[in-house]
Amino acid sequence: MKCIMRKNYVNNFSEVVIMNKINGYTEEEAIGLIEYIYTGRNAGKTLSYLFETYGREHSRAKGSVRNYYYAFLKKQDDSRVKRILEGKNLSAGEIKPFTEEETEELLGKVLEGRRKGYSVRKSIIEASGGDEKLMLRMQNKYRNLLKKQPERVEKAAEKAGVSANPFLQKRLEREIDALYARIAEDLKKENERLRAELERLREGEGTK
Repeated sequence: MKCIMRKNYVNNFSEVVIMNKINGYTEEEAIGLIEYIYTGRNAGKTLSYLFETYGREHSRAKGSVRNYYYAFLKKQDDSRVKRILEGKNLSAGEIKPFTEEETEELLGKVLEGRRKGYSVRKSIIEASGGDEKLMLRMQNKYRNLLKKQPERVEKAAEKAGVSANPFLQKRLEREIDALYARIAEDLKKENERLRAELERLREGEGTK
């Protein structure tokens, strides 16, 4: 009798765990992933990088993490998904890649700014017109160029009359990191302000 009762308990418990899962992740795992992506995006990290690092830390394949993330964002009919995403500006839409023309224009503007004595930070801020989302996008692209196509950056630098030795590249990367940190801090403060405002609205509804 005890064995039957224990078996029924285990079966019922397993059913509850399965029901509480969201597309294969437990709710706790889903919250952890979304918080990880949200924090990383605000720090200027690419989704590809975040999928890879999260997968490595949690013994999951990068592709599996990516597929889960996009499937999660599209599951808007689930109240748990809406609650977990509340206050976060995450989108399933793909980022439009830079065209060759846009890439050349970006390099030209940054290196022209360097030729005038501007920091990379100031050059990118001016090139983006102060648009923080565009700023992050341009920074990611410029960093990828430095890492994956250094010869292209060197060629553009020579054309602009700017030195592009390895030491300069490291300095440029440090300046970009500093810009990431500033933008991430600004976004964090804005998010805290919005959360506080949302909480005040909820409290106001509760007193009615």
